[in-house]
Amino acid sequence: MSAPVECVLKAREISREFPGVRALDNVQLTLCAGEVHALMGQNGAGKSTLIKVLTGACPPTSGTIELDGQFIQPHSPLDAQRHGISTVYQEVNLCPNLSVAENIFAGRYPYHPWFKGGGIDWQALNQRAHEVLEKLNLHIDVARQLSSYPVAIQQMIAIARATNISARVLILDEPTSSLDDHEVKQLFAVIERLRTQGIAILFVTHFLDQVYEISDRITVLRNGLFVGEYLTSELDRNGLVAAMVGREFIMNNKSDAVHANSNTNACVLEAKQLTRKGQIHPIDLEIKQGEVLGVVGLLGSGRTELARLLFGLDSADGGSVHVDGKLLSLDSPHDAIAHGLALCPEERKTEGIIAELSVRENIVLALQARNGLLPRIAFKEQKELATKFVALLGIKTANIETPIGQLSGGNQQKVLLGRWLATHPRLLILDEPTRGIDVAAKHELTTAIMALAREGMAVLFISAELDEVLLESDRILVMRDRRKAGELPGGCDEQAVYALIAGQA
Repeated sequence: MSAPVECVLKAREISREFPGVRALDNVQLTLCAGEVHALMGQNGAGKSTLIKVLTGACPPTSGTIELDGQFIQPHSPLDAQRHGISTVYQEVNLCPNLSVAENIFAGRYPYHPWFKGGGIDWQALNQRAHEVLEKLNLHIDVARQLSSYPVAIQQMIAIARATNISARVLILDEPTSSLDDHEVKQLFAVIERLRTQGIAILFVTHFLDQVYEISDRITVLRNGLFVGEYLTSELDRNGLVAAMVGREFIMNNKSDAVHANSNTNACVLEAKQLTRKGQIHPIDLEIKQGEVLGVVGLLGSGRTELARLLFGLDSADGGSVHVDGKLLSLDSPHDAIAHGLALCPEERKTEGIIAELSVRENIVLALQARNGLLPRIAFKEQKELATKFVALLGIKTANIETPIGQLSGGNQQKVLLGRWLATHPRLLILDEPTRGIDVAAKHELTTAIMALAREGMAVLFISAELDEVLLESDRILVMRDRRKAGELPGGCDEQAVYALIAGQA
């Protein structure tokens, strides 16, 4: 008979309200000693808010937190640490200019007892840091500057610091998002060591393979609600995806969909073994003239990273890109624009529009960038272009001189589309083009996209809205854990897509 599992933390009926939004609604979470507990859910599910509640970053509107049988209410992350709840975030928040040892013991340096008022005992500091890392089977020079080590090692040093403060609970928030496969294995070895020490570990990730490799239990949130807690061994991938997306369906082990593409048009873009360390595993894809290639996958699957590579926002570590049969070196967005590529980015407000500039100025930006700083596009031509695309796309604005920041989200997205259409692109990359806009604006935008494809433009359509992708795409590229999981023809049913997302096809 196995020993009973020791419960370390119980969060019960946790709710958190913001003005007009109920981010968490009676959520519960149970963490046990020596277990890795995965917290899963799509974007907006409430994972980050729950972490903030547990770590004292924001108090719950209602609910209780019980740690080792005692009710607690952390008032700050530092207060949570004093209680034994430590967190390591996706972005390593240590001091790169300090040594490894200094980072581990920041604020708790040992001092020479005979030197009143100061004097760090560097020998003792380095020795203690060495002992802490030894427990994690990490053998490095603790006197070296933190910045001299790769991100994976820095992540482990952050864990060492977090667990050295009498941690009972360790929260790992997307710790593998910037690591390659080898570095992930290193991190998992550290997690296994912590498991044997009886620490309760909350593991937040979007990578299904990692969930099934390392976790014992899974809690799923959806739209701020608690969906359920499951033993990992008793919840298959199909069931996990269904719990996350909120749809019940039965998947076959193999998809009956035909993978052949009947489109005989010329190939506009072909990528072969395109890759970037920590972001995308080697991937092959091609997009043809007049074709809409849909890209789907859970958050963190590599959809946006793929778009950034194709547009030159990030540099590839390997592979090749051909446009119209010609090998290209996409080292910058300027190169991409010069070769007929266009991108409407996922983050419209921060990476797309310039809120203070007018509709006219936003529309002509990409064309001016392609032409260079000089000569400037004549004001008359700017007005003609802006007026043309406002009418063509049905942009609702008082006039073309209205600052774009005053427009609705849907109309801002249409202005971005007009910006790129003014460059007459060969390939239009749309990353979440309908996110955050109303139903009517979605319909107008998707109608425009389909019309562009009928006129011969190649379109790469990335969206978390599966029904939109199924409706609009000629082919569908499915991403999972930064890899190409497979391709499906347009018109397939969602079960076939989810089977690939879950790794069951």
